Amino acid sequence: MKSAKFLIALTLASAAATAAFATPPVKTVESAKGNVLAGENGMSLYTFKKDTKGVSNCYDDCAKNWPPLMADSNAKPEGAYSIVDRKDGMKQWAKDGMPLYFWVKDKKMGDITGDGVKDVWNVAKP
Repeated sequence: MKSAKFLIALTLASAAATAAFATPPVKTVESAKGNVLAGENGMSLYTFKKDTKGVSNCYDDCAKNWPPLMADSNAKPEGAYSIVDRKDGMKQWAKDGMPLYFWVKDKKMGDITGDGVKDVWNVAKP
């Protein structure tokens, strides 16, 4: 009986862990411009006007300054959130088809210093 309970508990824990990795790692935080999307770390997320739906155009130096919100290999699209296949072989989360990025100059939760940079970066809204 103990082993059956253990197996059930192990199965449930495994399913919960898998679900945690498969869902978009995004939350909403308060900023000077109202609620914005953020990664699990609380840092604001952005979209790039040079991207198209389902396609990232931010690589090399761009990606160093605007790190993509990467998706785990077992991640699954959910609601408005989809997964973009990057040309470097990695996977990236997108909202409404637009890839999501962090900005290296944001230092704390709620910072949105990347909003409007070069007129091509916008803070992502829920």
